Amino acid sequence: MSSITKPSVRHPSARKNHLGLSRADYEGAMSTLCAGCGHDSVTAALVQAFWELDLPPHRAAKMSGIGCSSKTTAYFMKQSHGFNSVHGRMPSVTTGANAANRELSYIGISGDGDSLNIGFGQLAHAIRRNVNMLYVIENNGVYGLTKGQFSAAADVGSKSRKGEVNEQTPIDPVLLALTLGATFVARSFSGDKAQLVPILKAGLMHRGFALIDVISPCVSFNDHEGSAKSYAYVRSHEVETVAADFVPLRREIKVPETHAEMTVVRMHDGSEVRLHSTAPGYNPRSRDTAYRHVQACIKKGEVATGLLFIDDTGRCMHDMHRTVTTPLVELPYEALCPGKVAMERIVSRYR
Repeated sequence: MSSITKPSVRHPSARKNHLGLSRADYEGAMSTLCAGCGHDSVTAALVQAFWELDLPPHRAAKMSGIGCSSKTTAYFMKQSHGFNSVHGRMPSVTTGANAANRELSYIGISGDGDSLNIGFGQLAHAIRRNVNMLYVIENNGVYGLTKGQFSAAADVGSKSRKGEVNEQTPIDPVLLALTLGATFVARSFSGDKAQLVPILKAGLMHRGFALIDVISPCVSFNDHEGSAKSYAYVRSHEVETVAADFVPLRREIKVPETHAEMTVVRMHDGSEVRLHSTAPGYNPRSRDTAYRHVQACIKKGEVATGLLFIDDTGRCMHDMHRTVTTPLVELPYEALCPGKVAMERIVSRYR
């Protein structure tokens, strides 16, 4: 079924952002997902985040693979660039696009099947290269398009709608990202917009690879009793690691001296994220602390959410490879192809 185009009607009193755009200007086509799908809640959070950040839609690139999650890119920012790639291959396509035009904001939307099964190696290398992008995994634990088979994210003991019990150890994308050196790792719940929107905004402004694992229940195949990815389970087992807010830098911000546990994270453009720790001694800048906390929650049957780890001092892919500041798509042919003599000089260094 193809998506349905929304009517371009704007209420005259609708609030506008600094670009003069309303929230409706950041929407896309009508969703064809199942009614109540958590992915549609993620779409609403993305629309809110982009609108609040005053991000020009034509300066964003939406990337996806295959699956219910990968349809999400059609449902927000219809004026943006977009590419729906082969199953599991979105990370490498995004890497190439980012190498060619570093000035766009890249948003990769994937699913647990698309990323943790067939696209596992692709995700790992995007993290290793620290590609400058927001990578959202809409995690429901099943293959929704093919009738609810378990994905690699299904928890041990969780039941399918037909009663089958999963006995294989799941791959946790948060633990994976922390292990491979991701510089921004977070988890949220599609039903918690108040938490998800600030995390999305912080991830969009982060310089480097920002992974956000969003538990997004599948209402058709994985929202029943016995499912560890259902609305009821996540609501009752969610443990918020930090209460995070995103504060765009409009003027000088001075933090008063207090005894409150707060970490101020400065983003690459000067913006800041204020992190108020709710767990004694929790340090979102410590990879080891984040890993131990997530592991501890798993052992207790809890779901750790919030901004779990951030490193704003890491080098992104362009820094590592010392690419030119001008996007490759804007360089003249003579600069990209300097000729046979120059090429021979470069190749001779490797002989």
